[in-house]
Amino acid sequence: MEERFFASFIHCFFIAFGVIIGGSLIGSIGAFATGDPPFTEMSNLAKKLRIWAIVAAIGGTFDAIANFEKALDGSSFDVIKQILLILSAMGGVKTGIILISWLIQEDVT
Repeated sequence: MEERFFASFIHCFFIAFGVIIGGSLIGSIGAFATGDPPFTEMSNLAKKLRIWAIVAAIGGTFDAIANFEKALDGSSFDVIKQILLILSAMGGVKTGIILISWLIQEDVT
């Protein structure tokens, strides 16, 4: 595998992780400012941001679909790379949700 793929793999993980952590923390500040319970809102935001974190990490859904289409015409190695990037983003989301659940001492499901 080429070196650039590993950089993209790591970037996808941390972009998804950052979307979950940042969106939940900043959103809970907004909830606090409006008088809503911040930990409950943090949990709700983490649930709502899951799919958007994955989409943001892989660069948008249309790019991923276009890469799948190109790979079907060519090598299957490109399909495997795209699947691994999506799995990396999913790992970043899961890690972010685990960190949030540890922070608020509540199960985020």
